Amino acid sequence: MESSAVSQNVVTLSSIDEDGLGEELEVVWEIEPGAQVIERAGLPEITGQDDATTLDAFLDAVRWGAATNADRGFLQAPFRSGVSIEAFQLDPLVRAIDMARVNLLIADDVGLGKTIEAGLVIQELLLRHRARTTLIVCPASLQEKWRVEMLEKFGLDFRVVDSAYIKRLRRERGIHANPWTSHPRLITSMDWAKSGEGLRTIRDVLPPHVGHPRKFDLLIVDEAHNIAPSAGANYALESQRTRFIRTIGPHFQHRLFLTATPHNGYTESFTALLELLDDQRFARNILPDEKRLNQVMIRRLKSDLVDADGNPLYPQRKLQALSIPYTEEERAIHHKLIDYCASREREDSESGNAFGTTFINQLLKKRLFSSPAAFAFTLEKHLQSLSNETRQKRSDALDERILRKAILKAEEDYADDREVENAQSEAVEEASRRAQPLSDEQRQILDELRQWAQRAKNQTDSKAQAILDWLTANLRPNGEWNDRRVILFTEYRTTHQWMHEILVSHGFGGDRLGILHGGLSQDDREPVKAAFQASPKISPVRILLATDAASEGIDLQNHCNCLIHLEIPYNPNVMEQRNGRIDRHGQKEKEVLIWHPVDGGPGSDEQVGGHGEDILRALRKLESMRADMGSVNPVIAPQMSGLIEGSLTDLDTRLAEAKIAKARRFVRAERELKERVAKLHDRLFATRQDFHLTPEHIQMAVVTGLALAGRPPLEPVDLDDAPSGRVFRMPSLSGSWARCLEGLRHPHTQHIRPITFDHEVASGRDDVVLVHLNHRLVQMCLRLLRAEVWAQDDVKKLHRVTVRSVPDDLIDDPAVAIVSRLVVTGGNHHRLHEELTVSGGYLRDRSFRREEAVTRVQRWLDVGHPVTAGDGLFDTLRERFDSSHESILRAVESRSKERLEFLGNTLRSRKEREVTDIHAVLNELETAIRGELQKDEQPEQFSLFSEDERTQLRRDTAALEARLERVPTEREQEERAIEARYAKLDDCTFPVAVIFLVPESMGGAV
Repeated sequence: MESSAVSQNVVTLSSIDEDGLGEELEVVWEIEPGAQVIERAGLPEITGQDDATTLDAFLDAVRWGAATNADRGFLQAPFRSGVSIEAFQLDPLVRAIDMARVNLLIADDVGLGKTIEAGLVIQELLLRHRARTTLIVCPASLQEKWRVEMLEKFGLDFRVVDSAYIKRLRRERGIHANPWTSHPRLITSMDWAKSGEGLRTIRDVLPPHVGHPRKFDLLIVDEAHNIAPSAGANYALESQRTRFIRTIGPHFQHRLFLTATPHNGYTESFTALLELLDDQRFARNILPDEKRLNQVMIRRLKSDLVDADGNPLYPQRKLQALSIPYTEEERAIHHKLIDYCASREREDSESGNAFGTTFINQLLKKRLFSSPAAFAFTLEKHLQSLSNETRQKRSDALDERILRKAILKAEEDYADDREVENAQSEAVEEASRRAQPLSDEQRQILDELRQWAQRAKNQTDSKAQAILDWLTANLRPNGEWNDRRVILFTEYRTTHQWMHEILVSHGFGGDRLGILHGGLSQDDREPVKAAFQASPKISPVRILLATDAASEGIDLQNHCNCLIHLEIPYNPNVMEQRNGRIDRHGQKEKEVLIWHPVDGGPGSDEQVGGHGEDILRALRKLESMRADMGSVNPVIAPQMSGLIEGSLTDLDTRLAEAKIAKARRFVRAERELKERVAKLHDRLFATRQDFHLTPEHIQMAVVTGLALAGRPPLEPVDLDDAPSGRVFRMPSLSGSWARCLEGLRHPHTQHIRPITFDHEVASGRDDVVLVHLNHRLVQMCLRLLRAEVWAQDDVKKLHRVTVRSVPDDLIDDPAVAIVSRLVVTGGNHHRLHEELTVSGGYLRDRSFRREEAVTRVQRWLDVGHPVTAGDGLFDTLRERFDSSHESILRAVESRSKERLEFLGNTLRSRKEREVTDIHAVLNELETAIRGELQKDEQPEQFSLFSEDERTQLRRDTAALEARLERVPTEREQEERAIEARYAKLDDCTFPVAVIFLVPESMGGAV
């Protein structure tokens, strides 16, 4: 920068502190307050001696910040999470550390903690500086769950990107602010981002071509089966969701897909999902190599997981029938609706409107099975649309597309029940407008149905009475409430409101009833969830009435193992989502009990829906298929309506089983888990010991940090069933420290809870808060301690110097050990390794001699015990140190060069392995694509393909040809990127502490 008076310099600064994660800052150097140049990292000035415990806490703070380790065996993320982690949940983390580019499909069973596993991977990649930007794409109803869990369990602040966020951002930063570059950690809904403003703004920041390094770092897709091409009649068709991930995925360095249902039985759908995950290992329509698949896919089932004693970690699920004694009038109404639907389908199949009519009929049946209130609402909308003067009598291709779009919108995922109801109402309106006029007989049936619905929607029907009877027998026997809890699930907000009124009017309301629905704000939902998750001893709630939209992804298993479906979902995956709220990690009971409403009367022509035994038998068959495949085959799902409505007595699984047989080897769960889990546990234990990641060390870092900051100390308190000295009351903190108190209030009672640093103390209880390595209190203390490395004499709080006494048989003269932080960088200053190193030697009267054997120096430190040197001894040590300053510094630098040489071999080997691996992967891909393209044969039943399916097949073939063409260029780009990352290995050494070692015979006050 030039001015008429003086020139000024714009300087780009790159953070070397681990908390900055390599962030850059531009400053005008001449006007920056306090700017000064430190030419080199020198040895600490010997201005005094620290208490040994204080210096140990300081060294731990520096040690825990050196997270980018060439040794991929150590794990930091588990110690930076506020959740009890099972050893099996470490598997994705360990695999991610070992992969040059993290591409993982975590396909664990529902309830095994995939969110926790993903959080561990995110945390570790951030710590190792392998990622900075993260985008989580999930269903709308799971956005808030992800945001809260990442913040509460990992201390990671994520922002939810939606229309409201964009408006707020542009008010604050201007109309050109782009949401996708506004914060390094973002969450968005796949259905919001796949089109409209979400898609347009992300395209604005994507480069025209995929480059190296990639624009973004880590992409996580939750419920990833939703982005796979959906199964058509003969061939899987790409959806907007598929195309959205295909657009953004290549611009992310790492990709993590989560789903409990990885394979729907369709090869083209599964292979397309794998290609979206990793287009270097997999390609659409090409069966994956099992070895390559096993490298990226992790699948464990609850039934296979056991503890150290061989006992199951997860409960057994029991499906039961809730018998409904329907009245004769209710049976007649169901059959009237069946007659009406059959009549309409016959007419509209002849006129070409069958698609819309089928949708309306099924929705009417579903809502009648749900409640009279839900049925009345949809029936009114249907009648209004049929009588509307703008009703169309014919349907052209454009109208058909509009209708299909409306129906697809009604089937999307929503976080708000009102949006669900609105989308379904709009679809009913569109379909009804295209339907044939009503015949006199049809109009008479609808009038009778309407009269009954208007009367029944304000009454307690047979199903509601059966539920009331169940509640009385199980929760309030003999008129007294017990500690049992139950969740009542429904798909529809109208049914939810109807059931709410019935429960309240029959004495099951008040503080015994919790209400969750999609119209509640997050602030209103949290107290309800907290009350239900709190112990029955402190929270009176016993019944939770919830809608699907409000409860997807919510954990409700702490004190509840009973669930009643108010209606059996036609979509088996919705049923599994409901069951997974209590059948999951953290369930304390040995059984999870699930009730399904079925006709309890004798089997007859007037039966309502399918026979109870038929339905339960089919549901158990679905459970078995899910365990086998991770999902219910699309061939099976459409049969659910017939089973529930009674037109089928069993599921025809022959076609599905044939598909399963072909696909089973690709979704095979890991069965021999005990040995692998034991190794993961050992790896975690080794990290804890090697890096001092014990509760005692973390506690001491906090105690020391609070003392240096002049803050009140922790106060030990007693807690039932907790060891003495492990639980503390947080002191009163103000200013920037006040945020350390966030999260201490109990979610239900709002009482301030004590804290512990011990995972074992916090495990399974909510009356104490686990303060982990990433907790704000610990982080503030560690930053304060690490800042001492650069503190000038006038502001420093530590001398970074201590004295230890060593047996005379090890040394006969004073010695010194220098602890340094070593950072090894590669091309473009890419951080490859960090560690604390030790170097040292003998402090003679007028000279210094380096001790070449590092193990000997380490032994001095291990066996030495802290002493406070007297003034005379300390003055001698300082004089000898100062006179040998340059020699000591050379010894430190020599040690760093030795480590760099050793690490260089390790890193060069890793580079060669990565180059070899990427060549092998791309060569295999090239061979597989060539083989597929050379087949030159059409799929079976190609003549039956619809035009959309034929178009999709042509696109897939063209995409394979384009992919083959890109392989040679990509091979060169990848090799160059790897070479660049490991080029120009260099070391930066920062001496952080001086430890004087004196023979025991020289004295020194202990």
